[in-house]
Amino acid sequence: MDDAVGVGPWPGGPDRWPAVGPGSVYDPVLLADGDRRNVADQYRYWSVEAIVADLDTRRSQLHVAFENTAHDLNVGSVVRTANAYNVAGVHVVGRRRWNRRGAMVTDRYLHLHHHPDVAGLFAWAQQADLPVLGVDNLPGSVPIETYPLPRACVLLFGTESTGLSPAAVAGSQAVLHITQHGSTRSLNLGAAAAITMYAWATQQVDHEGLPANFA
Repeated sequence: MDDAVGVGPWPGGPDRWPAVGPGSVYDPVLLADGDRRNVADQYRYWSVEAIVADLDTRRSQLHVAFENTAHDLNVGSVVRTANAYNVAGVHVVGRRRWNRRGAMVTDRYLHLHHHPDVAGLFAWAQQADLPVLGVDNLPGSVPIETYPLPRACVLLFGTESTGLSPAAVAGSQAVLHITQHGSTRSLNLGAAAAITMYAWATQQVDHEGLPANFA
């Protein structure tokens, strides 16, 4: 039994391939060799460029940003979840290089932006007319469960170990926290980002998927 992820070569060989070449969504290499990528079944055998183009037709208005001042292992999980919610952009603040392992190559299908510091992110957000909402369980933060999350906004996360920087807190329109009921001081970055994006989606995405005017 073949337990490999994905699908093998297109059944029937090249004579039965769908159309390839200019204007086609299909990648001839994937048709010939199989598609073992971490993509939804509807995108099997599609080229990366074709997948990105299709996702661009229905991106959400949500942006996700994280401060990248340490070599956090969980930032890849943040990016993978951002892909799952088809966000408009992911913003890396600080170090340009980040730990991609947990992203499972999902960053290829997103629009990534880099800002040298939080001031650069806030300047970009102001020009784009997007509020920046920090996420951290700090004194004075607001429960995310009670906060009306805008459809178009930037969710900003801090580092795994220290949370949001003072500059990030000062520049955020609000700082939100996830209400906890146990003894742990905090959630890891990947979990916190997933919960936050889900909270946003519960307010902005209908039960049938994206509304027609979502993008």
